[in-house]
Amino acid sequence: YSKGIEITKKFVKKLVEKNITIASGLAKGIDTSAHSSTLKYNGKTIAVLGNGLNKIYPKENIQLYKKIIKEGGLIISEYPPKEEASSEKFLERNRIVSGIALGILVIEAKYRSGTSVTARIAKEQEKKIFAIPHEIGDRSGIGTNKLIKEGIAQLVTKPEDILNELEKIEEYRKTKNKEKEIIKKEKNTITKHKDKQLKNQYKKIKLSKKQHNCRYTQEN
Repeated sequence: YSKGIEITKKFVKKLVEKNITIASGLAKGIDTSAHSSTLKYNGKTIAVLGNGLNKIYPKENIQLYKKIIKEGGLIISEYPPKEEASSEKFLERNRIVSGIALGILVIEAKYRSGTSVTARIAKEQEKKIFAIPHEIGDRSGIGTNKLIKEGIAQLVTKPEDILNELEKIEEYRKTKNKEKEIIKKEKNTITKHKDKQLKNQYKKIKLSKKQHNCRYTQEN
């Protein structure tokens, strides 16, 4: 029973209170704790699988899988229903976990772990990356400390650190959406103005032709 699981429960509780949906990979340990804690605190969770929907892995999480569905959560798999799990598929799965999230929290990561790979994928996807620092010599924290040291992840020690950053992301999104709306309105105004100009030009041409035809008739 690792410290990571206790940290997971603590962070999940606070994030769920703020209506944050928790996504993970339904694996043993941290993933299982993330999903089950979310359900415990009446939150919404998404499980992304590295296998088909009829081949749940690990088998001890079959009941958790069913509970996620029952509680209104979401299960995602890009594989055929009978596809077996494999280490390659877990890495492929992790790009989806990162892809659907605002940011990712790395709680434990050994040297060259799949979690560290996920963090690097998240960086490519321009996601916000958070990591829990570990004591020097803690094998389960070699990857997290490395991510922090290299500037890939932001060091966090409490859930509020993440919530503050997510608020900034939300504010940035709102600002960008407002800018898009303003640009859209400006484009519509320009288009309407051009349409009005074209209509006026068309009326002038039509009137000119009509006048010309009248003169031609009178001359004849």
